[in-house]
Amino acid sequence: MRASQDELFRSGTRRRGRRRLFAAAVLAAAVTLTSACTSSTDGDKPSGSWQSGGESAPKATANITEPKADAKDVTAVTAISFTTEEATETTVELTDAAGKAVKGKLAPDGKSWLPAGALQYGQTYTATVTATGDDGKPATATSTFTIMAKPAKQVRVSSFLADNQVVGVGMPLIVRFSRPIPQDYRDDVQRRMTVTAKPAQEGIWYWVSPTEVHYRPKEFWRANSTVTYRVQAAGLPLGDGWYGRADLTVDIKIGPSFVMTVENRTKRMTVTKNGKVIRTIPVSLGKKTTPSSSGTMVVMEKQRHTVFDTMAELGPVDGYRTEIDYAQRITWGGEFIHAAPWSEGVQGKVNVSHGCVNVSMKEGAWLFANTRIGDPITVKGTERKLLNGNGWTDWNMSWGEYVKGSALPYEPPAQPDEDVNPIAAPDTTGDPTAEPTT
Repeated sequence: MRASQDELFRSGTRRRGRRRLFAAAVLAAAVTLTSACTSSTDGDKPSGSWQSGGESAPKATANITEPKADAKDVTAVTAISFTTEEATETTVELTDAAGKAVKGKLAPDGKSWLPAGALQYGQTYTATVTATGDDGKPATATSTFTIMAKPAKQVRVSSFLADNQVVGVGMPLIVRFSRPIPQDYRDDVQRRMTVTAKPAQEGIWYWVSPTEVHYRPKEFWRANSTVTYRVQAAGLPLGDGWYGRADLTVDIKIGPSFVMTVENRTKRMTVTKNGKVIRTIPVSLGKKTTPSSSGTMVVMEKQRHTVFDTMAELGPVDGYRTEIDYAQRITWGGEFIHAAPWSEGVQGKVNVSHGCVNVSMKEGAWLFANTRIGDPITVKGTERKLLNGNGWTDWNMSWGEYVKGSALPYEPPAQPDEDVNPIAAPDTTGDPTAEPTT
């Protein structure tokens, strides 16, 4: 993870000096006047004609609307907004007090220019917009302004994933803020959250809560792809006098496609790797009084050895304290995939667990060795539906439902993919405080 300005953008061209144009005009006038002093062949009329002493004004015009000239306390993430008329080409240059160019790029609408990162607090900058018309003559506008002092109230941005981490094809990107982001500010935050996948994959951000936002592609990530996500939060106003503290950039890699599907009807888990079935595993799911959840989940946590303790929650009569091997959490409510040697005799036949996916010690060890955080598991045909929010349930929503969680309107790509993973739709929000179940 790093706070960096690693995007390279081409800076604008420099305006021509007016002095050179003026000198050229003077020279042209001198030539004209010399010609006018000679006589024509008939001795009656001059051979030349009188010309204007200067060049005509550029056809194009440029005007910087924000920040205004001499403006103070400008936000560190300000855009250079401008208008032009009769321009066939427009360039923008931003320089600091020492004359060093700042990297940035034109906004898609061509009406503003965005610095590649936050500007320095308390520093002065000069923006120059140059508009050139079809006459080839440039017109320029400049604005010198000063950035606000460093704010006292700053919001920290963090990522669940670390740089160079390898995750499963169902892994959502998870970004958290150290304080709630007011709804009116989330669209501006989301405009500064970018995801670059190689190969390219359609996706969108989804606000799980005022402090947490997820990103998932339309379909599972493509196996072995690379993903970079960036949050340009430094200096960004976040409401009530709070500002983003720093930018965040994370690079991760997607591993092979490792997908688990459990059918309650057959009491079997089918494991596919890169689209091919590689293993079928007998399971025991939750009994009728404590059924397993049906829906699409992902592996959120892996523990080689742990203890499930529900004594405080259920009391001495119904509670239990059990040592568990090869535990993989799939819900906040306490559902895991784990080895259960006590139920090996009925696995593939009867459901006896407290909601977990029970497998044998041998199969538990094999699964533990092959799965990654973010690998998806879909459970089908149980008496209970998975509740939205009970874990990383991003894939338990249809794509149509997921895009509704974006702070910005969803805009499909020019050529959207036709194939969409069949994903069940959840109902409500789960309880993230429940204890583990077996």
